[in-house]
Amino acid sequence: MKLQLKRPLAFFDLETTGVHVAVDNIVEIAILKVMPDGSEQVYNKKVNPGRPIPPESSMFHGIYDEDIKDAPTFKDLAEEVALFLEDADLAGYNSNKFDVPMLMEEFLRAGVNFSLEGRSFIDVQNIFHQMEQRTLKAAYRFYCDKNLDNAHQAEADVRATYEVLKAQLVKYEGAPFEDKHGEVSYPVVNDVQALHDFTNLSKPVDFAGRLVYNEDGRVVINFGKHKGRPVSEVFEVEPSYYAWMQNGDFPLYTKKVLENLWKQFRDGKKENKPVTTVPVQRTEKAQKKEPAKPITVDMLKDLQSKFGK
Repeated sequence: MKLQLKRPLAFFDLETTGVHVAVDNIVEIAILKVMPDGSEQVYNKKVNPGRPIPPESSMFHGIYDEDIKDAPTFKDLAEEVALFLEDADLAGYNSNKFDVPMLMEEFLRAGVNFSLEGRSFIDVQNIFHQMEQRTLKAAYRFYCDKNLDNAHQAEADVRATYEVLKAQLVKYEGAPFEDKHGEVSYPVVNDVQALHDFTNLSKPVDFAGRLVYNEDGRVVINFGKHKGRPVSEVFEVEPSYYAWMQNGDFPLYTKKVLENLWKQFRDGKKENKPVTTVPVQRTEKAQKKEPAKPITVDMLKDLQSKFGK
C-alpha cells in the first residue's frame, strides 16, 4: 500500500545510553524518509555520546563504546539531521513518549533551533495499543472467543482470568519467544514457576518496579536521575537519596524494601570499616603510677649545667 502523503513522512528511531531524556544521549539515529511519490531516503549514523555507554544499554541495542569512539557527536551532526527532517512530518514506535522528546533535547543541547510547529506526529505504538486493547475484556474475547458482559465484577473477572490463562497455555504450547538478547525459549508451559519467571521479566524487587534486578543480579534504581544505578552506589555517593525516598510519595512496601537495603548497606560499611586508631599498649609500670622522687643537690647541678644557670 502506498501512503497518501502531502509532504515527506520521516520514520525515525534512536538508540541511546538510557531512557532518561534529561540526562541520556543518542548513540545511533536512523531515519527513513518516505516521499509523496513513494520514493525513500535513508539517513543512518552512529553517534558518540561523549561518555561511556552503560553496559545494560549496550546489551540491549548492541552498541558498545568501541563502536562509537571515532563517531561524530550529535552536536557535529545536528545541522544535517535538522536539514534532513526540515520538511517532514515525524513517525515512530513509542516516538511521542521517547524519540521525539529525546531528539528535541539533543537539538537544544547542540544549540540548533529545530521547530516542531506545523508538523504531524504518528506514533505506531499508540495505534497498536488503542486498536488491540490490553484489557481483560479484550483478552477474554481474543483467547476464549467470549464476551465478558459483567466485566469489573470481582468474581466474574477472576473466573475470566482463569479461563484466559488456560486458553493461553493451549494457544502458546510450543510457541517460541525471542528475548531482547536474541535468545529463543518456549516459556508458556503448564508450570507455575516457569510462568512466574516469564511474567516477571523486569525482575522487580518491590513489585512497584521502582527497584529492580539488573543483568548481574544487583538491585538498581529504576526511575529518575539514578535509573539503572545500583542502590549501594547511590547510597555511597548520595546517602540523602534514601531519606528523600522514605519521605517521598512511594508505596510503603517500596520503602520497606529500601529500608532493608539501607540496613544491609550500613552493616556492610561497619564490617568493612578500617581501624583508624591503634589502642595504646600500657605497660604495668605506666598503669601503676610511681611516687615522685625528692629533689636532690645533684639534680639541681644537672639542670644548671643544661640551661647555663
